[in-house]
Amino acid sequence: MTPRLLFRRVAIAEAITWALLLTGMFLKYVTETTELGVQVFGMVHGVVFVAYCLTTVLVAVDQRWSFGRTLLGLAAAVPPFFTVLFDWYAERRSAIADTWRLRHAEPSGPLQKPAAWLIRNPARGAVTGVIAVVALTGLALLVGPPA
Repeated sequence: MTPRLLFRRVAIAEAITWALLLTGMFLKYVTETTELGVQVFGMVHGVVFVAYCLTTVLVAVDQRWSFGRTLLGLAAAVPPFFTVLFDWYAERRSAIADTWRLRHAEPSGPLQKPAAWLIRNPARGAVTGVIAVVALTGLALLVGPPA
């Protein structure tokens, strides 16, 4: 999978889970119908949020994004649907290539080495990504919901 396709899919998934969470919040707070939507879609959104953030960091390292662009990509996960806008922004500025740079380039630096390993070993990288999402989601659950 290309960095552009991976990023776009995760960005769209994050936006969809925002829509589901907002629907759940509407059902809970406006219609006072049920809390189930917030409970289910809140968890789903949290998992996809973590996946989006990890994907953003991986793509940022591989594509040599500036600190500012990386921060903007991460911040796009906070307001609803902004991940899709950031994907559009990155596309317009050719910030995400169709190939992984670190698949063939020699990594330099502490972040590029693990990123290169993840990219060069896609099956192991995917498993590592899932484990990271589960671990970070579990940590977030231990810390508690946002205030």
